[in-house]
Amino acid sequence: MGVAGSGKTTLGQALASRLGWEFRDADGFHPPANIAKMSAGTPLQDADRWPWLQAIRSHMEAEHAAGRSGIIACSALKQSYRDLLGGSGDPWVRFVHLCGRRELIEGRMRAREGHFMPVSLLDSQFATLESPADAITLDIALAPEALVDEVLRRLA
Repeated sequence: MGVAGSGKTTLGQALASRLGWEFRDADGFHPPANIAKMSAGTPLQDADRWPWLQAIRSHMEAEHAAGRSGIIACSALKQSYRDLLGGSGDPWVRFVHLCGRRELIEGRMRAREGHFMPVSLLDSQFATLESPADAITLDIALAPEALVDEVLRRLA
């Protein structure tokens, strides 16, 4: 979890590869209307986010019921969003919070191609972010492999 451009997809894919688990990017659960809003530079409101978060939670529950583990890269910026995704304490759900300097994240966003999230929405992401008390928190200045190692060490 974390703001746009914090490296959620990069870390999630690397963790999934190391663990042999499925990786899903939460962006793939957005309805077209949400993507259109963000592409136009309009921040999402909670009313836009709830159906999206519920779709992610439904996927998580189905995978868990089938005995499969996975990793989902999702902003999950507010505690209420994490409560929904985590089932208010399901022990099989853990959050990793990727945080870093705004300048670093903005630079990453400017360098990426083909993503619908414009840099203009970064400040709204930071304004919405409620830092979690119960997540593994990592500094994105570290190399991706070091982040993977740290997550695995803390989950062990």
